[in-house]
Amino acid sequence: MSWLYLISAGIFEVGFTTCLKYSDNFSRLMPTLGFLFFSIISFALLSMAMRTISLGTAYAVWTGIGAFGTALVGIFFFNDPATFWRLFFLFLLVGSIIGIKLVSAP
Repeated sequence: MSWLYLISAGIFEVGFTTCLKYSDNFSRLMPTLGFLFFSIISFALLSMAMRTISLGTAYAVWTGIGAFGTALVGIFFFNDPATFWRLFFLFLLVGSIIGIKLVSAP
């Protein structure tokens, strides 16, 4: 169950980073409220995951999911470049997250 909490926390991280972009330096109310909502949920789920997953593993996976998801949001919604090398390293990041999961203690 902890891994489900951790993956969910990473997805909510994508939500709060996207809202952060839309908040325009916290000057727009609804994206700012979205940022607060998604960040609180993300940190709560991360905290629940860390009951049984080590700190280093949980943090690495959480930030990895958030970084990968946020990069995809940037590509699809904010016209960030989708160059070969950028995508290569994003998928290398996914491979690293999977590797961390595989070598983590149960």
